[in-house]
Amino acid sequence: MTSEISTDICIIGGGSAGLSVAAGAVQMGARVVLIEKGRMGGDCLNTGCVPSKALLAAAHHAHAITRSHEFGLHTSAPQIDFAGVMAHVRDVIAGIAPHDSVERFERLGCTVITDTARFTSHNTLIAGGTTVRAKRFVIATGSRAAIPPIPGLEDVPFLTNETVFENNSCPQHLIIVGGGPIGIEMAQAHKRLGARVTVIEQGHILPKDDPDLVAVARQSLENDGVSLYENAMAKQVCRHGAGYRLTMTHKGAELTLEGSHLLIATGRRANIDDLGLEQAGVECANGAIRVDARLRTSNRRIFAIGDVTGGLQFTHMASYDAGIVIRNALFRLPAKVNYSAVPWVTYMDPEIAQVGLNEEAARATHGNDIRVATWHYAENDRARAERRTDGLIKVVTTASGRILGAGIAGHQAGELIGLWSLAISRKMKMGAVAGHIAPYPTLGEISKRAAGAWYTPSLFSKKTRKIVRLLLGLG
Repeated sequence: MTSEISTDICIIGGGSAGLSVAAGAVQMGARVVLIEKGRMGGDCLNTGCVPSKALLAAAHHAHAITRSHEFGLHTSAPQIDFAGVMAHVRDVIAGIAPHDSVERFERLGCTVITDTARFTSHNTLIAGGTTVRAKRFVIATGSRAAIPPIPGLEDVPFLTNETVFENNSCPQHLIIVGGGPIGIEMAQAHKRLGARVTVIEQGHILPKDDPDLVAVARQSLENDGVSLYENAMAKQVCRHGAGYRLTMTHKGAELTLEGSHLLIATGRRANIDDLGLEQAGVECANGAIRVDARLRTSNRRIFAIGDVTGGLQFTHMASYDAGIVIRNALFRLPAKVNYSAVPWVTYMDPEIAQVGLNEEAARATHGNDIRVATWHYAENDRARAERRTDGLIKVVTTASGRILGAGIAGHQAGELIGLWSLAISRKMKMGAVAGHIAPYPTLGEISKRAAGAWYTPSLFSKKTRKIVRLLLGLG
């Protein structure tokens, strides 16, 4: 038997983006149907942000013990219980899961359907045995690991971000294909937890970040003992005993690696299969759903948000995009997205954080009419006290001082980047940051010092000295 539901908003996908829309809309008085075929919380809670940061936290603690002698503390090497570490990861997920659960959203007033969804027309879909008609739909089905066409890969079992956290034994040698944020975070985490780790990247690691920041990350990984092969291409993979044999080309030579575990971290692919998008009149481009600045698809009654659009794949975009959809769908306001001040962070140690344009992108847009200010962690007293002096901040502005972008490589960079995201979104100039009072001693002074350094050439110039001497000569 089938049932029918008529509702105001129907959301496909119970990940961060879909849950943000559902929670906001239902509490504002809309009738909401939420459909999720898998685990509530989606990739972020179950296989992405939450487990990866929990694993990294364990790795950071293990590494801190090895550095304790720098503070006059002498301890033995940490005894790592890898299965216990993974139990910690699962415990963190379990602690957050109730916030994203079916029960919570039903208590809020949502109708939750735990099944697959497929459009049958422009305003109708079917999920399990239920037909849903809605005034507005939101597609928030997320993404999954993209698998590269490496010969032999289809014949061997391998790990992705969706399965790596199910592994309870420390890899003897973990080979990671992909040097983006996922690959780099997992490389450092596993190395600090006792594994031998090799990363293969066809270009440069962390390709979306400023090269000066990436240099700090690269040095940290090499100091940890991670083997990096950049500008390398995986050519073939096969089983070798209980592990793997991978052949690659690097610097014109062919090399072979043997490892116990293989992790594929070569990007993400939007989940658009089997949704019946053609029946709904929803167009796709480049393997993702095409949306306009209001996040509307080619069917103006259907919105798409999050990873499924192929745009910025960050969990913190979920609530932002949800706000755009709610203003459009509930209040009929023509709200549009503005992604000019979206920060992102790679949570390795030290962290790498970026917002706005990096130097290369700024020069491509503004030519040579830009200025760059930097300040190093080694010049910060708090960083010295904590022996966290590796890193720098780099800020890019127009010639007049309007902030175009900022990047930070260093301890707690993800916490520090928020100031610059606000500055860019409010079109602030460097004077606003240079003039604020930062408590001493804090890492926050790094931002203030970088802004102050922007004024150094003019503030301590010969012209300034002449003016000062003239004014002092007046009595």
